[in-house]
Amino acid sequence: MTDLHKRHRAVLPEWLALYYDEPIELTHGEGRHVWDASGRKYLDFFGGILTTMTAHALPEVTRAVSEQAARIIHSSTLYLDRPMVELAERVAQLSGIPDARVFFTTSGTEANDAALLLATTYNRSNQILAMRNSYHGRSFSAVSVTGNRGWSPTSLSPLQTLYVHGGVRSRGPYAELSDAEFIAACVADLEDMLGQTRGVAALIAEPIQGVGGFTSPPDGLYAAFREVLQRHGILWIADEVQTGWGRTGEHFWGWQAHAGNGPPDVLTFAKGIGNGMAIGGVVARADVMNCLDANSISTFGGSPVTMAAGLANLNHLLEHDLQGNARRVGGLLLERLRAIGASVGCVREVRGRGLMIGVELVRPGTDEADPERAGAVLEAARAHGLLIGKGGGHNTSVLRIAPPLSLTVAEAEQGAALLERALRDVE
Repeated sequence: MTDLHKRHRAVLPEWLALYYDEPIELTHGEGRHVWDASGRKYLDFFGGILTTMTAHALPEVTRAVSEQAARIIHSSTLYLDRPMVELAERVAQLSGIPDARVFFTTSGTEANDAALLLATTYNRSNQILAMRNSYHGRSFSAVSVTGNRGWSPTSLSPLQTLYVHGGVRSRGPYAELSDAEFIAACVADLEDMLGQTRGVAALIAEPIQGVGGFTSPPDGLYAAFREVLQRHGILWIADEVQTGWGRTGEHFWGWQAHAGNGPPDVLTFAKGIGNGMAIGGVVARADVMNCLDANSISTFGGSPVTMAAGLANLNHLLEHDLQGNARRVGGLLLERLRAIGASVGCVREVRGRGLMIGVELVRPGTDEADPERAGAVLEAARAHGLLIGKGGGHNTSVLRIAPPLSLTVAEAEQGAALLERALRDVE
């Protein structure tokens, strides 16, 4: 155990998870690579949990942070903040939500917490619909709508949460149905649930479940849900903390794969927009955002420094068409990993979109999740110079692959080869 690891364990909570049997300290990064304290170089296929969206040490972002910090670092939302207004204008326009208002937070957890406050206030109800296997953050309200036992440490809750089918396509009671039949069954289940209750405030859903193992329903499920929700006056909150900003390649937002009835009422975002800076936020229709009748501010949400970073990062993303790169390079990587998975007995499924890919592992010859093998592959990949993540319900048997959106074809091929070596080592 390193000295830093000992110090970590002495002063930080036991439940603060660390990857690897011998945790590593990352000291610097460049592009799609990072280095640890021993000088070892790694290809980064996880980006600090989908947060390093464009590249490590992106010059435009580091320059924007430095220049803004040299002027003023902090003021709070009690004062006009030009970078915050400018980024809010861009985000509102990109969101697709009409007459949108934007509130900035410091994390995705806080963004989802704010969205739940808005929805419950707007509809004067503490009843929330959430998806099974979902994850929405670590605050008291966020864990109370998290449908993933491994990340929800308490059954106490300020909300009454009802969990809906549909977030996981290839497991569960509807797995053997066709896509159309799957959607119809999930909608019927939703209708039946709503027939047993009244006054639900909102549905919160990730278009692709992140911590849950990059699972997703067939395209159109949430559009079909939206028809039901609108009849009941229930808001739709799209949790885009991991799916936003073009990561799925085909769309700028994950909700756009379900766009039959237009955009969500509320959209939450975080992670990638800051490229490592602490930015989250909520976008909502003006009548929803403005429903609060008490004073509120944010001390750190909308900080001039983080807003400057977000603007520079978003400009780089759009100017270099990183969404298109995620579609092209992600498609190549997905097919390469599927070919590898077809020849490795422990791989049950390779799924995803763009540069958001999950590799689900099972005990060979069974359909039983294998979290121990996933942990072993994580270690083996690191030994070969590749950093990946893991997730997938309480079993954590899914390898999560989400490199920066500027990933090159050569780096995708290299990463796939390294992951194949790790899988075969463990097999």
